[in-house]
Amino acid sequence: MTHPKLVEKAVAWLRRYGCSVVLSEQCCASGETPDAIGWKRGCHSVVLECKISRCDFLADREKPFRVKPNIGMGCERFYLAPAGIIRADELPAGWGLLELRGREVAVAHKSATDLRSTRGFRYEMNLLLASLRRVEVRIEPQSITDFLKWKNRMAEYNRGSMPQGLTPPQDEPNPFLHSEILE
Repeated sequence: MTHPKLVEKAVAWLRRYGCSVVLSEQCCASGETPDAIGWKRGCHSVVLECKISRCDFLADREKPFRVKPNIGMGCERFYLAPAGIIRADELPAGWGLLELRGREVAVAHKSATDLRSTRGFRYEMNLLLASLRRVEVRIEPQSITDFLKWKNRMAEYNRGSMPQGLTPPQDEPNPFLHSEILE
């Protein structure tokens, strides 16, 4: 198993876990670069750190975000590793463990759900904003706002109705647009 393949498994697991926004191996100003991070409703974040060897896991303990967990990202935090590499009693406080067993990812130890601090939330916002900026740079000369409005333009070109096969923006499943999550 390679690290990139394990990260692919992490991203797929986050999607199945209900995360509708998922990023992998993106860095931000805090210096933390989660292998995979996803967000569910209510801005609930889930971080996965992928480890392909025991020595990789042991070296991870020295990262500033492990030494001072209050500066780390993730309401929930998991290690993902091939089965047998990490024992549950070796995990940092509150962390969960996902094991790759054959081709499937299984929860070996649940994570606490309240690990993120205010500082960690700010780092997550920085990560999201840095990622959006990367997207905006790639779609130049459009702004990201213009890019996100392309379906509205498609309807305009089609005399007010959405072209066949396109879902109108108001009908797209996007839990981050529901007001009850902000209350």
